Amino acid sequence: MRLNVKDFAPSWFASVMGTGALALVSKAYSSKLPILESFAEFLVYLNTALFFVLLIPWVLRWIKYRENALADLHHPVLGNFYGTIAIAMLVLSADYLTVFGNTSVAWGFWLAGTPLTIFFALLIPYLVFTSEGVDTKAITPAWFIPPVGLIVIPISGAKLMTLASGTAREIMAFINFFAWGSGFFLYLALFALVMLRFIRHEPMPCGIAPSIWINLGPIGAGTSTLYALVKASDFISVKEPFLAFGLLFWGFGVWWLVMAILMTLHYIRKLNLPYSLAWWAFIFPLGAYVSATFNVGTTFGINAIVNFGFALYWLLLAMWLVTGALTLKNFLLKGPGQRGAS
Repeated sequence: MRLNVKDFAPSWFASVMGTGALALVSKAYSSKLPILESFAEFLVYLNTALFFVLLIPWVLRWIKYRENALADLHHPVLGNFYGTIAIAMLVLSADYLTVFGNTSVAWGFWLAGTPLTIFFALLIPYLVFTSEGVDTKAITPAWFIPPVGLIVIPISGAKLMTLASGTAREIMAFINFFAWGSGFFLYLALFALVMLRFIRHEPMPCGIAPSIWINLGPIGAGTSTLYALVKASDFISVKEPFLAFGLLFWGFGVWWLVMAILMTLHYIRKLNLPYSLAWWAFIFPLGAYVSATFNVGTTFGINAIVNFGFALYWLLLAMWLVTGALTLKNFLLKGPGQRGAS
């Protein structure tokens, strides 16, 4: 293994996002299989270590190889992955809050991750808007990452909001609803562009093909955080319409889940699907959708939906194990400089 800080890929933190999502759904489905609670705790410890290990080359690259880091930031695909470090903090906040009930650590990660998420959600589109233009072929579902970050802010922010009082609680409400609203509508706008790219051009390069699954991220996280926000907000007296909308939003995810599977099989059968860090695009989006499936099913008391989510959980676990094993193998061979997409 060689330490290649110069080429450290910003997409590495997608592994923290994915592992954290698996921890959350493992905790949720421990109601069906109690051993999953211990597994969830193990995953949180593993994820915390992973985050701080990856933080070292991320910081060193900005100090020693700033030009390379800036070049990735201005890249129409790679630039979007810079937001994963902030989203990873938000997911870790939710991990500690949900799995351990540790509000102190949850507050720490949320307070660090929220402003950084907002920063990247503004910076990355700004760089695109002020550039010379981006060919539609360069548009991929990776563009969903900035809005996903905004939507994820209430994942623990909604519960933390209920622990605050007075002005602090009002500020928390402002941040959470601003984040969800802006993330949701930004996602809708970008979704139209991504669909246009899929229709007008040939399939994406094989190295970025797993990003097809990223669309499940805003759908899944958007449903779960909407439910969390509405349930935590006393000033919303009529909650049913919001919950029903979440059910419809989740329903769209079923269509995209099937499409993502079909497109992945298309790459496997007729094109190619080589391992890259982009494989972590399989994990967090599916984990977010499994979480949404559990939340929708339990909210409405529909056991068929809950059981559907439990079946998806095993697919998620299998994909995490395979992706994690291949990532570890490539890390030992190539170091952290392997690229996630291009």
